[in-house]
Amino acid sequence: MRLREWYGWHFPEAGKIIADNLTYAKMVQAIGMRTNVKTADLSEILSPEDAAQIKEAAEISMGSEISNEDEFNIKELCAQVIYLSEYRASLSEYLKSRMMAIAPNLTIMVGELVAARLISHAGSLISLAKMPASTIQIFGAEKALFRALKTKHSTPKYGLIYHASLVGSSNPKLKGKISRSLASKCALCVR
Repeated sequence: MRLREWYGWHFPEAGKIIADNLTYAKMVQAIGMRTNVKTADLSEILSPEDAAQIKEAAEISMGSEISNEDEFNIKELCAQVIYLSEYRASLSEYLKSRMMAIAPNLTIMVGELVAARLISHAGSLISLAKMPASTIQIFGAEKALFRALKTKHSTPKYGLIYHASLVGSSNPKLKGKISRSLASKCALCVR
């Protein structure tokens, strides 16, 4: 976001052409100032159509000029964005492989991120295995649960388990039932 804002002062048309942030950062790092578009090789970063649109837009751009210091700082920001994006992807792969090794059944049912959050919230996999399904169902919604008990309103139907694709993508009327049955399956598959 910050990169799009900074570079948008110089070349605002590029942000409208390229939607993906990682591709945008790689493109900005390769180009630098928009006057370098003619000599920059964008074939590895962009599709031929997008590269042609960028080259056309650079010729008629309404952006202001930037100094060499600004260009240097923007390229440094690009390098950080690219590094963090790649690091995030590697962490995601690591989490996926670790969760498949630690709790494969739970991971398949709710996804690696939700499974990791459930285990973290419970304290350990053994603690999660000892908990009843009703507790697993409302993990992450404790504040809402105690508020509902205090005010005598209806209790929450789901907590962290809501982020599982099965619950999140279901019909709103069925989310409570699906989260209850999914929580009971999770309790069984961890044991």
